[in-house]
Amino acid sequence: MCGITGILDEHRRYPVSEALLAQMANELVHRGPDELSCFVDGNMGFGFRRLSIVDLLNGHQPFFSNDQSLVLICNGEIFNHRELRAELEAKGCQFKTHCDVEVIVHLYAVYGTDFLNRLNGQFAFAIFDRKNNSIFLARDQFGICPLFYTCVDGLFVFASEIKAIIKHPLVERKVNLEGLDQVFTFPGLVSPVTMFKDIFSLPPGNFMIVKNGRTEITEYWDLDYPPDAPANGTPESFYTEQLEALLLKSVKYRLNAEVPIGFYLSGGLDSSLIGALMKKVTPDVSYPSFSIGFPADPEMSEQAHQRLMTEYLQFPNTEILFGSSEIEQRLKEAIWASESALKESYNTCSLALSESARKQGVKVILSGEGSDELFGGYVGYRFDKQRTSHHGVKDMEEQMEDEYRRKLWGDADFFYEKDYYDFTGIKGSLYSDKARDILRNTDAVDNLVLNKERLAGRHVLHKRSYVDFKLRLCDHLIADHCDRVTYSNSIEGRYPFLDIDLVEFIKTIPPDIKLKGLTEKYILKKTAEKYLPAAIVNRQKFGFVAPGTPSLLKKKLPWIEELLSFERISRQGYFNPHVVEHLKKVYKEDNFRLNLPFESDMLIVVLTFNIFLELFDMPDL
Repeated sequence: MCGITGILDEHRRYPVSEALLAQMANELVHRGPDELSCFVDGNMGFGFRRLSIVDLLNGHQPFFSNDQSLVLICNGEIFNHRELRAELEAKGCQFKTHCDVEVIVHLYAVYGTDFLNRLNGQFAFAIFDRKNNSIFLARDQFGICPLFYTCVDGLFVFASEIKAIIKHPLVERKVNLEGLDQVFTFPGLVSPVTMFKDIFSLPPGNFMIVKNGRTEITEYWDLDYPPDAPANGTPESFYTEQLEALLLKSVKYRLNAEVPIGFYLSGGLDSSLIGALMKKVTPDVSYPSFSIGFPADPEMSEQAHQRLMTEYLQFPNTEILFGSSEIEQRLKEAIWASESALKESYNTCSLALSESARKQGVKVILSGEGSDELFGGYVGYRFDKQRTSHHGVKDMEEQMEDEYRRKLWGDADFFYEKDYYDFTGIKGSLYSDKARDILRNTDAVDNLVLNKERLAGRHVLHKRSYVDFKLRLCDHLIADHCDRVTYSNSIEGRYPFLDIDLVEFIKTIPPDIKLKGLTEKYILKKTAEKYLPAAIVNRQKFGFVAPGTPSLLKKKLPWIEELLSFERISRQGYFNPHVVEHLKKVYKEDNFRLNLPFESDMLIVVLTFNIFLELFDMPDL
């Protein structure tokens, strides 16, 4: 819906500058090209860039409580706002607009902080309480809408993106090596860590109160699977019927907009089902879809299944043909949008998709993120079922790996992505001596914030689902692969699988019908059978990957050669230039090929980190 930013001078020393707020907000113009507004009240101020989706004429922010004591600024959509509005009007609340997010300020006035789990939507908001000079901030359960903050010299500064925060003259630009280490070690960054030292991400499902110079963060929701329990004998039909009803409701909610809507079509189960449900909910509407194909690499391309679904749905589809030249053209834009180093190049594909949607006048896109993490869609879930525990005598390396797993997951038998003991040595060789010294106290494995109580006693499928949800989905796929690259082209992304009512039901589905035998997402496939061709329902999960550093290096592009040059790596001081040179040599070999996504493209992190340093004018180490 928009980009938000704000400042609170907790010491009440100076009035907040409206001109500075506008400059910060204008760093978010891509998130809200339709309108700029600022609100200043003495020692606090809000800046707002609007992307008009609902109540196009009247949805100006901020919103106020009836007594004017509460001031709201919000990025997001509240899909169940009509039901909430009716309830609040019955309690005497008076609304000024038909905008969906106006319900938030009235809910807070009536219920305080207890209302958050009543919201069905995607949101990041701040409410200034004029009576006690405090700010209440919250982020949705799944982290769809971003919210960053920092505290400096008595100032609390927040924004939808970090580029607005660093526009403030008191905020220093420093690299957070823990963030870089997280990108190497896990799928991506994990809240509250960012790539900027002393700038933090409010974790999904959390709220924050800033008052009297203190910040207090509270978790209000988490993905909490039930402990292992025997099968209850409920027939599969119960789960398919409930899933169908909740998915239809979720899609219907997300089609609420006064602007053109489209969807991304990969040719897989999730995006195809969303398209079919859109057709079911509104049979008289034709929704445009957008797809990526890789003509130079048929093994990677899903064009045949995309075309099958296009013919089946009879919706217009825009097919974007993608190659390494498109990656190199968009790589810097992807880093600017994500504000982070990346470990894959496929964000450039997502940029091309949102760019195509914008050119066709679409302002809202539906996408299938969340399904794999909730229904057991990745290959790791099948591997778990086939894996057997090693109960014999273990050598030293195996014992050390057990220690790493206990530290990370509380379970020596739980394997996630890689052997972290071996990887720590490989990763360490890539860092410079100075970087290794700093990371001795901030290594990603030692400092991962993960609630192990959510893993203890859970079925292994739910264990993996929880870790995927925390490490892969929230701050990686939804953040840099979705929100940041859709909004980069002024498009709002919506995700029907990430509906709170749907997710709460999915938590109750037995693991053995999420992964039945070795059939991943079994119960979702059964639900989809009445909506999709068998060729789509029965195809195995296809990982969405794009060409990586080997393809880029073999093109001998001068700007990439310079970014990875021995001289530059040496001067910046973050990496070992000799190891980078060795990797470059290996990656350039004619027969070298990374088995993505199962092998790590170590050089793409180095390359994208160096782009990050350049774009954000970050210092050498």
